[in-house]
Amino acid sequence: MTSFKLALLATCSLAISVPALAQSGDRVLREDTIIVTSPGPDRLSGELISKTDALNRDDLIADMKGTLGDTLVNRPGVSTTYFGAGASRPVLRGLGAERVLVLTNGMGVIDASAASPDHQAGADGLDAERVEILRGPAALAYGGQAIGGVVNVIDGLIVDQLPEENVFGQAYGAYNSVNEGTEIGGKAGFVLGDFVFNFSAAQRDFDDYDIPGFAESSILRAMEGEEGHDHEDEDHDDEDHDDHDHDDHDHEDEEVRDTLSNSFLESETLSAGLSWVGERAYLGVSVRQQTSEYGLPGHHHHHEEEGEHDDEDHADEDHDDHDHEDEDHDDHDHDHEEEGAFIDLEHIRVDVQGGYRFNGDVLDELKFNVMASDYEHAEYEGPGEIGTQYFSDGVEGRVELDHHLGDSSGTIGVQFTDKTFAADGEEAFITDTDTTSFGLFVFETREWGSGFGVEGGFRGETVELDNERFGKRDFDLLSVSLGAHRHWENGLFLGAQFSLTNRAPNESELFADGAHLATEQYEVGNPDFDSERGINYEVTARYNRGGFNIGANLFYTDFGNFIYLTPGEAVHDGGLTDEIDELPVFLFTQEDAHFSGGEVYASYDLSAGPLGADWTVDASVDFVTAELDDGGNLPYIPPLTLKTDVSADWGLFDAGIGVTVADEQNDTGVGILPTDGYTTLDLSAGLDLAEWAPSLDGARLFVQARNVTDEEVRYATSVLKDTVPAPGRNIRVGLSAKF
Repeated sequence: MTSFKLALLATCSLAISVPALAQSGDRVLREDTIIVTSPGPDRLSGELISKTDALNRDDLIADMKGTLGDTLVNRPGVSTTYFGAGASRPVLRGLGAERVLVLTNGMGVIDASAASPDHQAGADGLDAERVEILRGPAALAYGGQAIGGVVNVIDGLIVDQLPEENVFGQAYGAYNSVNEGTEIGGKAGFVLGDFVFNFSAAQRDFDDYDIPGFAESSILRAMEGEEGHDHEDEDHDDEDHDDHDHDDHDHEDEEVRDTLSNSFLESETLSAGLSWVGERAYLGVSVRQQTSEYGLPGHHHHHEEEGEHDDEDHADEDHDDHDHEDEDHDDHDHDHEEEGAFIDLEHIRVDVQGGYRFNGDVLDELKFNVMASDYEHAEYEGPGEIGTQYFSDGVEGRVELDHHLGDSSGTIGVQFTDKTFAADGEEAFITDTDTTSFGLFVFETREWGSGFGVEGGFRGETVELDNERFGKRDFDLLSVSLGAHRHWENGLFLGAQFSLTNRAPNESELFADGAHLATEQYEVGNPDFDSERGINYEVTARYNRGGFNIGANLFYTDFGNFIYLTPGEAVHDGGLTDEIDELPVFLFTQEDAHFSGGEVYASYDLSAGPLGADWTVDASVDFVTAELDDGGNLPYIPPLTLKTDVSADWGLFDAGIGVTVADEQNDTGVGILPTDGYTTLDLSAGLDLAEWAPSLDGARLFVQARNVTDEEVRYATSVLKDTVPAPGRNIRVGLSAKF
């Protein structure tokens, strides 16, 4: 910890000590942004048929929370697999985990986050320069694992152009009342001839967070109360159950309230990059180290009960990950009265990127990226007691050649991945698996002077998974897309596209066979699964004129062999059973399914408007339904959600208000409880310090009140939604500066 703080202090000091070279000026209304993640030539987000989002550093600081999924949750069509403060991945249009590809600088993260929702993603945005979100077919060039979309975290450590300034930097820090937590990050760099040096450091230190009431949902507590009454008195009327009187329960979950125990988070990142930039070429290398320690809330009491039985009868079969609540471990600085299971991880990543600009009649640029990753984490049952360890390491490479011919332009490329996933310990529900893949992709687009354009591409890919128990599985995959759009000078844009995508099952879906205590399930995969196929149709309409923008994206996806988890029976001790080791059996199953939904969004920018302020108004509605072809519902689908935000900027001072309204989710899968809706109110204000001290140009003091009304928020997309609510009211105060 000491060495990290010294490095963090040095980075922030370098950033803050840089002279302020930029001059303040009139506020510039937001402009359409270039999306670099999309295949083909760099294009503005307004030129893409699919809905895209780009968050710059200021956006990330304003929305920053503990994890990537939680940070992005306010974006249209984005939800989260929320697993407490320490782990969540983004959910796009109802699809998550193995169907949403999380990238860093356009390359995979090679972690363990897709294997389980309690595993933290290898990119969290705390030290990012920019995050881009692509939904639907725009992610075709990244393969079947991106069938739901791509979230690309761009850290800026390697550059392909010399910065305008020779010395530059940015730093911010914030305090959160809901968890008495601090977050701090700094980025700094300098130019020396043709070389650019970049450094960044960031840290979170969150204690257990406050919640508005009980940890368990009212629906779950009512069910448990009815079960308790049934055991005590078969003739007792269930309607007499009182949510605030649970003396009849055999466990203590209903007593967890006001503060969610074991929800702490500590994370640290250190990274550095070195780039050489020539007239036509560039070459760079970066190294990033991420360490994190976080609690696994919401399920430790259940296993405490199991542990009481396991000590007598099943000492060698089950482990009581969460039977250590009265112990204090010394591995972190938090003083908890109770401790449950927690994860301690380390992730080291090395990137090498380069490119060459041809300035030719056909060839534009050759780019390559090679990444090596070494990830491991240990799941502790208590202080010094490791239950399970996970290891994921590998190499990924990608080469792209941008070209043009007349009015047509595009990209041809190859990509390869070689990774190993291994687990060791009592919760090793997946045996060691080696995965190799090789893909070839082509994307082409053409624009005519009339504003009409077409685009299309394909990707062929081979994937081999070699499991030490079940052997090898090979998949030959093909993905294709075709789209057309039309621009009009009055600001109207219309587009439509079709895509066919195939995805290979991942390690869990094929080879899982064991107790997965994080989700309190005994999971069983199927090594005979076929590839998953998705046929997607999407239409879009947008209008942008004079600071006013309105648009809608509607989609329909028909899945063949869709893979999902559902309660079932498995062979155990010579017979079929729906419970193994006191955990319900959940089977990975393939059935045809279909998703439909969309995002409707609008924004308005007004300079020198009412009260003399520059006004910005944003609003969006996103919705998705997901059903099996037999009429059943798929689990963990987000509800209809409305998000609005209004902000005013007077130069010296700015203020904003945001409201999120989520509907209840009653269309649940088998065995999944309904989820209540919620309405949250957020307030924000900022002060430009340059008005008092010109040398502090770029410095801003801000305060945010999140969830002002202390609303109980449970994400329908979270497997722990009934035991782990989102944080309650939070006052966040911070300072950001860039030079």
